[in-house]
Amino acid sequence: MPSAPTEPHLIPRLRNERRALFTAALAIAIGSAACAAACGPTKNAGSSASAATGSPATSGKPTVRLYVLSNPAGALEPCGCSKDQLGGAKHLAAYLASQKDAAEASLLVGAGPLFFMDPVLDKDRATQDTWKGEALSQAVAAMGLTAWAPAQNDWAGGKELFAKLRESSKGTFLAANLSGADGITGSKIVEVNGIKIGIIGLSNPAAGLGKAPEGVTVSPPADALKREVAELKKQGARALVCLAAIPRGDALRLIDEVKDLSVLVLGKPSDRGDGNDKQKPATLVDKTLVVEMANHLQSVAVVDLFVREPSGSTGLVSFADAGGVAKSEELVSVSERIRDLEARINGWQNDKSVDQKDVAARKKDLEDLRTQKMKLEITDSPPTGSFFRYAAVEVREKLGEDKAVSDAALGYYKRVNEHNKVAFKDRVPEVPEKGQASYVGVEECSSCHKEERAVWDKTQHAQAYPTLQKAFVEYNLECVGCHVTGYDKPGGSTVTHVEKLENVGCEVCHGAGSLHVKEPAKKGLIAAKPDLKKCVSECHHPPHVDGFDPTVKVQSILGPGHGM
Repeated sequence: MPSAPTEPHLIPRLRNERRALFTAALAIAIGSAACAAACGPTKNAGSSASAATGSPATSGKPTVRLYVLSNPAGALEPCGCSKDQLGGAKHLAAYLASQKDAAEASLLVGAGPLFFMDPVLDKDRATQDTWKGEALSQAVAAMGLTAWAPAQNDWAGGKELFAKLRESSKGTFLAANLSGADGITGSKIVEVNGIKIGIIGLSNPAAGLGKAPEGVTVSPPADALKREVAELKKQGARALVCLAAIPRGDALRLIDEVKDLSVLVLGKPSDRGDGNDKQKPATLVDKTLVVEMANHLQSVAVVDLFVREPSGSTGLVSFADAGGVAKSEELVSVSERIRDLEARINGWQNDKSVDQKDVAARKKDLEDLRTQKMKLEITDSPPTGSFFRYAAVEVREKLGEDKAVSDAALGYYKRVNEHNKVAFKDRVPEVPEKGQASYVGVEECSSCHKEERAVWDKTQHAQAYPTLQKAFVEYNLECVGCHVTGYDKPGGSTVTHVEKLENVGCEVCHGAGSLHVKEPAKKGLIAAKPDLKKCVSECHHPPHVDGFDPTVKVQSILGPGHGM
């Protein structure tokens, strides 16, 4: 059943308490330096100065702003070699903080997998992923999480770990159609500026594995939604937001049965792997705004609700579209074209075979697309009465970094590094079978191939391992494999055993070289002309890098004596 109406949500004192709790958690659980408390994105949600219904719209600020996320799935920050990759909790937190004066009150909500990438923890990565989930939980607490509809992945470490992460997030977890899920309620009311916002959660945590978490029973979401909507309306809710971690088709069909929802936030019931989803356009179904963001914190939706009702009005508010949704599909298309051009232009920077006039022309195209995007983002004049505005914001480096969340990530990396260095110290490379080549390292190759070595020294491949060391992730299981040679292969390297095989050496492309060293004149012992597709299949693929063209990028590692 829904909770009773809350006190004004997230007033500055409570936000400072959250920051203080977050700082203490970092010191204890992560061991990083204490973080300075700072005021976050959510402003005073119940000040007497703006208590009159409709006054925020008159002042030009929304009555309430919703920040919407879908499916972070354990994504603390992106990993890869692309410039300005999408994602990053520290960038998202910085953006939210920068917007603290943009609205009278702000609520951070979302649906789908939050803490973990997969519904089952990998044995080797269980400790690492648990600590990552802790860091992400503390990060969303620092951002001021209001409510979340969980998904199957969130129980990946068991119900006790889920309870710990849920509590440290400081948000309310909602799933009205679940029973036996400790600490989860069906709905809540948040009162902001004299307006009661009802938030309902739905979840289907049995979708991915075919069974629900231990002790949890899943019932039909439609019945639960109807029940919660009726109760929230009795309590005086003026707007209803549903957070649904269920299949998209099932969620959209709910609108046919329940016409009262102002906003429907969609998330996956389960997710797998580190692949990035593309952004889906927002849409209006009847009078319900349907929002589903890209996963892995690539983007956040901004939904501004303007309530313009006479004082003393009751009942649900009907919100008209004042810009954003009608242009959403075109904005998504333009944004994808911008990212594609950015990736291609970045790939051409060191390619001498590309005509610079063509590069200049594509840069002009990129600027034209950015201008087009800016024009599309200009909001329409507000209609008469209550209305909403929608925008999707890409989470990029230019948004800045939040210190508390950055410290959380750094503490996590250092903690994992120290742990894995010990935990995997006895994991040595598998011994090659008789007649099978092992890896010898770039120094051995250089004894004969001096010209090739001189070219390699100037490439980023030659600095791949120090890049990890500088970030304290050389023993991180998500990172090390693409920054060493012969990782997890017979006669190669492992998490901690990388002697002579640091960096992306010759044998990553040409194959293990011990037999070639013994018989350099014998053909077929190494790949003289490597298959460039290997670069994509092993490392240079999404989400680590988008739009990677190996035939273009290979120019960056060629030179006199090495392919030229």
